[in-house]
Amino acid sequence: MFIPDQTTKDKLELAIRHRRALHQIPEVGFQEVETQRYILSALKVLDGVVVERVAETGVSAWIQGESEKSIAFRADMDALEVTEKTGLVFASSHKGRMHACGHDGHMTMALLLAQSLSEQRHRLKKSVLILFQPAEEGPGGAKVLVESGIFEKYHVESIFGYHLFPEVASGLFATRSGPLMAMTGEFDIEIKGKSAHGAMPHLGKDALLAASSLVSVLQSVVSRNVKPTESAVLTVGKMYSGEKRNVIAGHARLEGTFRAFSKDVFETSLARMQTIVNGVAKGYDCEAEIEVRPMYPPVLNDPGLTELFIEAVGRENVLEIEPQMLAEDFSYYQEAVPGLFVFVGCRDAAQGHLFGLHHECFNFDENVLLNGVSAMIKVFEKAGVLI
Repeated sequence: MFIPDQTTKDKLELAIRHRRALHQIPEVGFQEVETQRYILSALKVLDGVVVERVAETGVSAWIQGESEKSIAFRADMDALEVTEKTGLVFASSHKGRMHACGHDGHMTMALLLAQSLSEQRHRLKKSVLILFQPAEEGPGGAKVLVESGIFEKYHVESIFGYHLFPEVASGLFATRSGPLMAMTGEFDIEIKGKSAHGAMPHLGKDALLAASSLVSVLQSVVSRNVKPTESAVLTVGKMYSGEKRNVIAGHARLEGTFRAFSKDVFETSLARMQTIVNGVAKGYDCEAEIEVRPMYPPVLNDPGLTELFIEAVGRENVLEIEPQMLAEDFSYYQEAVPGLFVFVGCRDAAQGHLFGLHHECFNFDENVLLNGVSAMIKVFEKAGVLI
């Protein structure tokens, strides 16, 4: 089990204060106005930290070292449209919104890291850029930040990111070299038929029947078009159709997602989906259109940074996790510079911290945040950022 250094342990009270204040003001993507205000206020009291507003509602904090070349650390800011049911005294004060994905913890780790580096800035060989990024849950604040030119402005060489992860025990980290998280995209399928009385189906074109068939046939995209040694998942999560029980449906709509670890698999599969949708609809004498919205690229961890992290925090404290079909816009940073994304364990059965990400009862012990801060300090020392 990873044990944080004493200097970081001494920041527990501050960690609790930041996390619980942020937990009470959850805001969705590009609406993080109150959250931005809190972060700016917390950072502006730190010596040697250059603070700016970025990406509309985001914040950057730059701590200059001997070299202007920078190592970056990213924390996401946005919350989810989830009604909190934790019963915590510091529960969300914004109805219908909740930090159910741990972003309040990510921001807290970034704030503590900024404070630690401010206190130790005399040791900084390289500069450090800390990014408080909006809209990770959607539509993708990381892409906005990359396109803003901030990496060029601060000469960023590599980037690290964390995510609290209730599938891993507190005191441990989890990551892997190469594919860690999947590329993801959304799709909508509109099927147009012809309505008719249920007693005279021959006069109609049943869009509901075509949609029902599509739900099944689309599963062949993965089972028959993706190489068995590759991984992908196709999910149809919603189907809308019909007006009354005795009327042939003239319209149907399917909504779903597709995920894969390879861009080639992703693009080939989407082309196959288009062929299937058109073919099945035609077979039922209907018309169909599919709209695909590619979202985040796959999270691909740099091998060198992965080994650096493992050596810095101790091999016994890092699990090599299987690739996860979750998605993360941290991947946009990795398209610009080498990057490493790490899961910070927060599962604790004794405290009842067993609920998964995006759950209305998700919670964690603030002590795990100290693990993340202390580990990143060790990584910076191992990398020669701190001497």
